[in-house]
Amino acid sequence: MPVPPFVTHLRSRVGHDLLWLPGVTAVVLDPADRVLLGRRADNDLWALVSGILEPGEEPAVGLRREIAEETGVEAEVLHLTSVTAGDEVVYPNGDRSQYLDLTFLCRYVSGEPHVADDESVAVGWFALDDLPPDLARTSRQRLDHTLRFRR
Repeated sequence: MPVPPFVTHLRSRVGHDLLWLPGVTAVVLDPADRVLLGRRADNDLWALVSGILEPGEEPAVGLRREIAEETGVEAEVLHLTSVTAGDEVVYPNGDRSQYLDLTFLCRYVSGEPHVADDESVAVGWFALDDLPPDLARTSRQRLDHTLRFRR
């Protein structure tokens, strides 16, 4: 997974100490009410599109960027559906991070989903009643929050 340059710069100063980082997650739904998922390259789990915001980046702008970079899909960000603090993550190199996640409901606009970077090995649409069994726990939680919000 590519590390944003600003995180690399921070790491050069703080080493492996815990970083608190802003993240965004997209629940992109198409007109058939299917959700866009990517199979992550780092853990081989299916997950919602997500990423780290750049310093000063507006959440909706950053999320649209992440969706396009990871899947080739253009989406409209509609609503903030949840704000959650994740568990601490310890990476294989010893770096420690914790993410404040902003999850948004998004509407598909255009584009054919495809693997558009090295963060995913597959991308596709899934019916809400036929999700892959190996959907990441955090994606399941964020999807559930968003579907409750939508109701």
